[in-house]
Amino acid sequence: MLSGRVTGTIVSTRKVDSLIGSKFLEIQLFSNGKETSEYIIAIDTVGAGVGEKVLITTGSGARLALDNANTPTDAVIVGIID
Repeated sequence: MLSGRVTGTIVSTRKVDSLIGSKFLEIQLFSNGKETSEYIIAIDTVGAGVGEKVLITTGSGARLALDNANTPTDAVIVGIID
């Protein structure tokens, strides 16, 4: 799992049908609790907003976090860090 802070939203007017209705967020990743210069785009499943710290799962685990396991994705937000 990865952690980071939501820095913005991504708008995609055209996408694979299984991604229609999904919210895409840009996340600045953390390493050892500190912000890095690395960013990732992830699908939001928990209603996270800009400025919130989040947990991200990647790889095949990301697909399983969605309702449709055949959705092409590599990163999904699965939690908001308090």
